[in-house]
Amino acid sequence: MHLYYTLGSDGRYRYYKCPNCSLVNYDLATGLDQTQYEATHVDPRDDSLRFNRDRDQSFHALQRDVSQYGRLLDIGSGNGRLLYLAQQAGWDVMGLELSPSMAKFVHDELGVEVLVANFLDPTPELERAGTFDVVVLRHVLEHLPDPLLAMEKIGALLNPGGYLMLEMPNIEAMTKRWSRFIVGTGLYKRKFRPDFLAGHCNEYSLPSIRFLAAKTGFELIRWETYSMKPLPNWFYNRVPIGNKARALLQQVDLPVPNHATSNPDSQVTR
Repeated sequence: MHLYYTLGSDGRYRYYKCPNCSLVNYDLATGLDQTQYEATHVDPRDDSLRFNRDRDQSFHALQRDVSQYGRLLDIGSGNGRLLYLAQQAGWDVMGLELSPSMAKFVHDELGVEVLVANFLDPTPELERAGTFDVVVLRHVLEHLPDPLLAMEKIGALLNPGGYLMLEMPNIEAMTKRWSRFIVGTGLYKRKFRPDFLAGHCNEYSLPSIRFLAAKTGFELIRWETYSMKPLPNWFYNRVPIGNKARALLQQVDLPVPNHATSNPDSQVTR
């Protein structure tokens, strides 16, 4: 592991990169603040709300690659917009949330079951819920300190051949690389609030997701970056240098080798 970059006015929040798997890992000893990512109580049925549009994009991406309907679990389901869209399309849906108020809100609004639990903790209610054809984690994986445990638990929740859709920041995005360069060379100094704390446990890229998939019994089906703006989204889907990434993985019987494509920065297709 080598120091990859730091955050905070005095650089106290340190992220290290693994030379083998390319995972960028935060040193949790200096503190973590994830309260800044608390969900908002926004009507999941309102098609006009900008807040819901990124969930719409996620569901449309899932429909593009997964044609059959079945059971879907959304981990970190927030206001329930993706659950609503999937339910309307014919899926049998369930959510998982840290926030009791969000879980109650979604249940009251949609009549959908949303369990309240920390995904990495033992969750008997979820284990009793059975298995799923699709599990979704939208901007959740980077907040989990143990990705291997997370993938093991997801694998146990999936039916054979089931799909996992992940969305997360892309640590190797063009703008992030440029930011690390100008900060590292002293050309620019970032400003942070006095009470700033780091918020992500891990940061991912195509190589680290491919490695994680192979190590935990999944095959990477698609990798793409995206934007909420139509023209940049069209471009980033084809040239994966955007700040936000989407990965579709399929569970296989045995972990697959960490194979590389001819262009490691291009999307992986079936």
